[in-house]
Amino acid sequence: MAVPDFQSLMLPLLRIAGDGKEHSLSDVRERLGAEFKLTQAEREELLPSGRQSRFGNRVAWAKVYLEQGGLLLSPRRGHLLISDRGRDVLKAPLEQIDIKFLGQYPEFIEFRRSKREAQELYAPAAEAADAETPEEALEAAHARIEASLASEVLARVKTGSPAFFEGLVVELLLKMGYGGSRADAGQAIGKGGDEGIDGVISEDRLGLDIVYLQAKRWEGSVGRPEIQKFVGALHGKRAKKGVFITTGSFSSDATAYVEHIDPKVVLIDGRRLAELMIDFEVGVTTARTFHVKRVDSDYFEEG
Repeated sequence: MAVPDFQSLMLPLLRIAGDGKEHSLSDVRERLGAEFKLTQAEREELLPSGRQSRFGNRVAWAKVYLEQGGLLLSPRRGHLLISDRGRDVLKAPLEQIDIKFLGQYPEFIEFRRSKREAQELYAPAAEAADAETPEEALEAAHARIEASLASEVLARVKTGSPAFFEGLVVELLLKMGYGGSRADAGQAIGKGGDEGIDGVISEDRLGLDIVYLQAKRWEGSVGRPEIQKFVGALHGKRAKKGVFITTGSFSSDATAYVEHIDPKVVLIDGRRLAELMIDFEVGVTTARTFHVKRVDSDYFEEG
């Protein structure tokens, strides 16, 4: 089954704590994973940032919300303990504990008020806020911003001159760690027109291996025949690696073709090109930075 949303985890989590013992978050995750019959892959599925599992993130926020409602206590970092209020809640027959249920407690109302004020800074993210953890909402908003930025970047690339596009490819490959100096890279890519190869560039700064390039500003879809021509040119050079970059897209036949051939050929379409430019900060600049912080537990340790 899919990983439950964090509200669906609240009541099962509180019931685990209902034995009155102190539990670690890792123990709670293990027991909840078993209760919901999650596979190992589902438990390990990462958030888009790749820094935390989606399941672990939702368990942690279920704990936070229960604490803000006064149903759980946090005796020490990474641990939880049921409160007197939590014990009273478990005495009544319940089907679910959710945000609406926790809204009866003044502490939780205050917590939600400050949270809503933060959400108003980016209104589209607030629509799904009750279904997502704060990290999920933040990452979803970030993904929407980057998708919009990628579209704008690609549109700008398509309106540039061939010389500008050539320079862009040089800049990007250098930022990604390919080539030696900017002059060497520029000369290599500037060769052009050699039997279907637009240029070559060193895979590393020592020049131990060479990557052959095809870089085209195309509007439409690049089909298999164009890729076969490029591969034929690679065979003529006894080349092992090639990169085909286009501002357009690749047909399904072209994509399938390169999956089972030697030499190794990587296809970079317009969308992927724009994403790489964003990742390696080519043609973009940082407009705003948000710092996500957590409590420094060591600071509050006494004695």
